[in-house]
Amino acid sequence: MMKQNKKMFISWTLLLFFFFGALFLNGSGEAVKADTEEPYANLDLLVEVLRQIEENYVEPQDTGKLIYGAIKGMVQSLDPHSSFMTKEEHQELMLETKGSFTGIGIEITIRDQVLTVVSPIEGTPAYKAGLKAGDKIVKIDGKSTKNMTLMDAVKRIRGPKGTEVRLTIIRKGEKEPLEFSIIRDVIPLRSVRAHLLTPEIGYIRISTFQSKTAKDLKKALNKLERGRKLKGLILDLRNNPGGLLSQAIEVADVFLDTGIIVTTKGRKHSQDIVAKAHKDKKSRLYPMVVLVNGGSASASEIVAGALQDNKRAVILGTRTFGKGSVQTIIPLSDGSALRLTTARYFTPSGRSIQLSGITPDIELPFIPPEKQEKKKKIKFIREKDLDRHMKGEEPEEESKKGNEKELDKEAKRVKELLEKDNQVRYALQLLKTWEIFSHLMAEQASP
Repeated sequence: MMKQNKKMFISWTLLLFFFFGALFLNGSGEAVKADTEEPYANLDLLVEVLRQIEENYVEPQDTGKLIYGAIKGMVQSLDPHSSFMTKEEHQELMLETKGSFTGIGIEITIRDQVLTVVSPIEGTPAYKAGLKAGDKIVKIDGKSTKNMTLMDAVKRIRGPKGTEVRLTIIRKGEKEPLEFSIIRDVIPLRSVRAHLLTPEIGYIRISTFQSKTAKDLKKALNKLERGRKLKGLILDLRNNPGGLLSQAIEVADVFLDTGIIVTTKGRKHSQDIVAKAHKDKKSRLYPMVVLVNGGSASASEIVAGALQDNKRAVILGTRTFGKGSVQTIIPLSDGSALRLTTARYFTPSGRSIQLSGITPDIELPFIPPEKQEKKKKIKFIREKDLDRHMKGEEPEEESKKGNEKELDKEAKRVKELLEKDNQVRYALQLLKTWEIFSHLMAEQASP
């Protein structure tokens, strides 16, 4: 038994040597200079600790788990967005970017050493339960999240469909912690939704940036533009936690013919990217308003920053989350992977939005429907209300046929959106005003 343990120890020592040795070699096999003259001295210490645990810990331990734990701790010490993923976690992430996962539907991060909700995904159990961007999760099923890693928190929150997870939340403005019991479900990530708010003004909501987001966006735009000339578009990026950098670039490119979209800068030159817009077959130069809030992060901030700096759209809402770093998924030999921060990104004007976020051109907080002031409708007496009024030259409209006709599902959805969402209403008014003033200026300019 002792010989078997020694063999196992030697094999893991060799594995550690090759694994960590690879970190100090570049692609050509040349040693990379580290901050210390003797980088392997610390590896000797790691091997020594591993040996002490194997020989003296009160209960036998799985050496593989110890190695994984060491790697997780090392990566966790870098920043809140870097993490080590097991093979199963890596496979789940790949599925998530392609379409669905099982859980409650929130994007989380560690901010100021506290597990924090970036945003709930629209239409998911978390969204319906009332979780909000900025909520601090202090307990998951009664277990404190203090010192809990991001990946551990994700594993605890996710689970089989139909099971329950209990979250204890601290929310700004609330004196006591809030308790949420949420039933897990399959989270289908439909990233693009589109509506016509008026016959000539469109609305598109992007909830996440997945592998097909740009493609779905183009389909949605083609549908809105079919048979009509759009005179304005509202692009809603509120509570969009981000996603794939490549998709953020493609989405911004849809609305830009020229200019820089984003630049990234990392330690390696291969991480330095200058993404530029390309002229498409179909130019989309109608006026745009982009909606953002504190739940707009990462990829959504890239799109908002690109459209703002290129003077392509008016940004409306509240300051965004402020995540200005790029994570790269690096697969490892056993199927596990590193989610590693490899670069910072900058808007076209050179701004880094890390921590500061995107500041809207028009600051307008969202007001919950129940708190919106209900304007009293004052009924004015019109000519047609007077006794013995004369008939007009035009035939009177059919008596309220349009109002009596039942609204279809799409029209109901748009009506509800405009009634409950003050930011969408304001954006729509901006675009309507834009159109009116454009006509006035055109008429004044004509001889």
